Amino acid sequence: MFDFTILTDHFGTYLKGFGNTAYASVLALAGSFLLGTLLAVFRITPVKPLQWIGTAYVEFVRNIPLLLVVYLFFLGLPSIGVVLDPFACGTLGLAVYTAAFIAEAVRAGILSVPKGQMEAARSSGLSYGKAMRLVVLPQAVKIVIPPLNNQFINLIKNSSILSVISGFDLMFYADRIASDTYVVFSTYIFAGLFYLLLTLPLSYATGWLERRLARHD
Repeated sequence: MFDFTILTDHFGTYLKGFGNTAYASVLALAGSFLLGTLLAVFRITPVKPLQWIGTAYVEFVRNIPLLLVVYLFFLGLPSIGVVLDPFACGTLGLAVYTAAFIAEAVRAGILSVPKGQMEAARSSGLSYGKAMRLVVLPQAVKIVIPPLNNQFINLIKNSSILSVISGFDLMFYADRIASDTYVVFSTYIFAGLFYLLLTLPLSYATGWLERRLARHD
């Protein structure tokens, strides 16, 4: 049976964790999309050193655990004199980790755009960078909206990693409530409902955007 007093008595605590999770997710989402798009361009650019950088980043980060990436910020940076608060470390770790997966999605979108688009843009006098930014990337992003949506939802769920380093996210406060009340099942069920408040609107919004772009095309 659900113990609804857990929700009513600790609603403020849940809300505080929900706000921190939403804030971390938005920051990491923006950072991962920008970094991932840049890495995708690196991977298909004719400049070999940039190709190597993009490939090395994606292959390395995609094949290590998210927890390790977060620990590199939380425990590794202080060893070289850079100290960040746990919230910042978790958010940076999320952005860096998710960027590798977004890069592969965006790269697939770029490769699916007909090569004639780039050639036509270059022949009209645009540089490679401007042709990519103004002509190819907008088309590529339209194509990869569904996989990007999946990565963004995964990012929100992966934000629970902040609880491991006391990042004051939703799971951190849920763990605190469970340890204080000894009511485990209801505590985490309600935490899951708060996560749904983030993921379901995002899923519906991207679905609406995809349908609208399809009608526009």
